[in-house]
Amino acid sequence: MFGAVLLVTLVSVAGVWKTFEKAGQPGWAAVVPVYNVYVLVAEIADRDILWVLLSIFVPIAAVIPMIDVAKAFGKGTGYGVGLAFLGFVFFPLLGFGDARYRGASPY
Repeated sequence: MFGAVLLVTLVSVAGVWKTFEKAGQPGWAAVVPVYNVYVLVAEIADRDILWVLLSIFVPIAAVIPMIDVAKAFGKGTGYGVGLAFLGFVFFPLLGFGDARYRGASPY
């Protein structure tokens, strides 16, 4: 059981790392608590600091920035919801898949 959890965790972290690198951000930022939320929400999703704080303190609010992250990679709203709720599946798909960072889309 521990081995499976460890494997899922490592694949998830690697997926977020690759996603950050695709977006032109340092991959190591994916493993730094709080800073990873800042990079994901403020830099990749191009939301302001209020959304960073909301994403940290009201986790359900992270759905909106995750939709923005998905759109920044050319994916749809459903993919963004998947990033928010099933990140351990969707981040590796985004990081290791063929999606390219296109920049944050206007709201």
